[in-house]
Amino acid sequence: MVVLSKIYTRTGDGGETALGNGTRVPKHDLRVEAYGTVDELNATFGVARLHAVGELAEQIGLIQNDLFDLGADLCNPDIEKDLEAEYPPLRMMPSQTDRLEVEIDDMNARLETLRSFVLPGGSALAAQLHICRTVARRAERRVQELASSELINQAAIVYLNRLSDWCFCAARTANDDGRADVLWTPGANR
Repeated sequence: MVVLSKIYTRTGDGGETALGNGTRVPKHDLRVEAYGTVDELNATFGVARLHAVGELAEQIGLIQNDLFDLGADLCNPDIEKDLEAEYPPLRMMPSQTDRLEVEIDDMNARLETLRSFVLPGGSALAAQLHICRTVARRAERRVQELASSELINQAAIVYLNRLSDWCFCAARTANDDGRADVLWTPGANR
C-alpha cells in the first residue's frame, strides 16, 4: 500500500515523474496526461459529492474510488508483464463498468423522456455532474490517444465511456428525474 511520510521529494523538479513501474518520463508524457486528467475528473466528482445525498452520494463515492483504480492502472505501462508479475498491478475490471450500467439503467427508468438536448444546469448537483461528464469525455480522449501508441487495458476506456453516460443520467436524476432539466431551444436567440 501507499505510505506518504513526506509530500515533496524534489525528484520532479527537472520536469520528469516516475510511472508505476519506476520508469521516469516527462511530465507532459501522454500517459501522465491521461492519468492526470483522470485525477482532475476525480476532483470534479469531489465537488459533486458535496451537493449529493443518499444513493447518488454513495455512488459518487464508489466512482471516486474507481477513478483512483483507473489512475493506478494507467500509471503502470507493463500490461504484457502482468501475468508474470509477483505482485500484479491494479487493473480496471469489466465488473466496475457493469455496476455503472446497472446504475444507469436504474436512473434511466425513472427519467422523463427527452424531447430536446439538455443544457448543463438546473440544480447545483446537476450542473456539477455535467462538468464531470465533460471532463470524463476529455479523459476518455486522452486515454484513447495513449492507446493509439501504447498498449493499455481496454477496460479503462470502456469504463470512461460509460462513466460519461452515468454522469448524464445522474445530472438528470439530480434535476427531479428530468422534470427540472434545462432544455435547449434551437435558434431561440436569433
